[in-house]
Amino acid sequence: MSFTVGNKLPAASLGHLGADGPEQIDLNAMIAGKKVVIFALPGAFTPTCSSAHMPSFIRTYDQLRTKGVDQIICISVNDIFVMKAWADATGATEAGIHCLADGDSAFTVAIGMDYSVPETGMMSRSKRYAMIVEDGTITALNVEEARGVCDISGGETILDLL
Repeated sequence: MSFTVGNKLPAASLGHLGADGPEQIDLNAMIAGKKVVIFALPGAFTPTCSSAHMPSFIRTYDQLRTKGVDQIICISVNDIFVMKAWADATGATEAGIHCLADGDSAFTVAIGMDYSVPETGMMSRSKRYAMIVEDGTITALNVEEARGVCDISGGETILDLL
């Protein structure tokens, strides 16, 4: 099932490498009562994700917060160690963006955003998208149709929706 505007996000447990080691984060508890931007991408350290998508949210972080966004969350089908290394390497950690791992792609599959590209070894990855979520309900959702682009799911576009 593909989720859309008006849907409540499903229960999800996402991974994070915290100060004391691996942690599981209850996404619904994390976003309860808040306005958040969640963006997802096919993979940490991949070209468009590293050169365009993440930088767009780092650039617009302060403006998004000024417009009432409580948290900015990045989700990718990677393990917690890769997500931590990528968040540190891109400056996302320093910027305040929460990078969470959907290691088994359960959340991605549950919201209908999974796809595979066998020739690149990317199996059950996330489509590139960004959404505004208010108290667990999707109020805006932009999904990129083409691979390798970050046109409608970037920070500037989401900023314009607020």
